Amino acid sequence: MGDTLTAALLGLLEGLTEFIPVSSTGHLLLAGHFLGFEAAGKTFEVVIQLGAVLALFSVYAAKLTGLFLAARTDEAARRSIVSVLLAFFPAVIVGLLAHDFIKNVLFETPKLICIMLILGGIVLLVVDRIAPKPVHFDALKLPFGKSLVIGFCQCLAMIPGVSRSGATIVGALFLGVEKRAAAEFSFLLSLPTMGAAVAYDLFKNRDSLDFGALWEIAVGFGIAFLTAALVVRWVLNFVGKHGYSVFGWWRIIVGSVALAALFAGF
Repeated sequence: MGDTLTAALLGLLEGLTEFIPVSSTGHLLLAGHFLGFEAAGKTFEVVIQLGAVLALFSVYAAKLTGLFLAARTDEAARRSIVSVLLAFFPAVIVGLLAHDFIKNVLFETPKLICIMLILGGIVLLVVDRIAPKPVHFDALKLPFGKSLVIGFCQCLAMIPGVSRSGATIVGALFLGVEKRAAAEFSFLLSLPTMGAAVAYDLFKNRDSLDFGALWEIAVGFGIAFLTAALVVRWVLNFVGKHGYSVFGWWRIIVGSVALAALFAGF
């Protein structure tokens, strides 16, 4: 599966990129390609993604607990929960129908990932400039219709390199959601989405999961968890002040460099 250093690098990459709009999947797949890395049954990739999911849950545990407790008597809390679940619903349908095609076809095309990174970067730069004036400032108070539209936007991220957070944030910005609130709604939506994706991957690969290199898996998981927890705490303040253009430029640079390397035969 690779040595400890490779596991640490990939865990760091997962934690750094999972919750910002640069496509963690695209980065991991390209890194795996250039490092010659592949885990049997995709065990390593699934487990480090689980580390990122648990990191996000740990950051939002108190807020989510309060929300669900309040939902017994508070209509606003119930609407908040329904809003996130509505946004989650399109990914369930599309994911179940297209899972095998996505995993077996799209995930094996590094050039497609590079192109999507570049195009997504351009979109972020444009949206950061032309997004309409925000009218929604609370991630937990979005109208149901807009939540559902954001959920359909999330489905675009099933193409590696698009970015789940990028697709949802761009959709939210165009719908008049403020930059920080757009990022927070993307975080909340990622909990059921990523949780379901990891569970489904574990189930689909249950017969081929390989925990033989347990130390490397543990290293990748731990670093992904710690890094993702730090990124989630940092990113909301950053985008509130600086927007998303830096992530757009990062995508363009990474995608361009990787595409050049692929054409050069690496």
